[in-house]
Amino acid sequence: MLAPLFALTLLAAPAAKPLPATNTTCPVLGGKVTESSKTVTVRGREYRLCCAGCDTNLLKDPDKYLQKDGTPKNAKK
Repeated sequence: MLAPLFALTLLAAPAAKPLPATNTTCPVLGGKVTESSKTVTVRGREYRLCCAGCDTNLLKDPDKYLQKDGTPKNAKK
């Protein structure tokens, strides 16, 4: 009895808004990005990308490009 109600609640709940992109370089190729660059959402966070092919690579293997905390591996420290 409660299972259908719970399922409807999950379907009705709005999706959480992803954290906005803050990266200044592409996590895949390292190219410069701007606020108008294409973005992709991975694990609840947006990332700006330098070119069209980077979205596929980042979505396919995010662990290759992102630290566990979501920081791009190529981010300057």
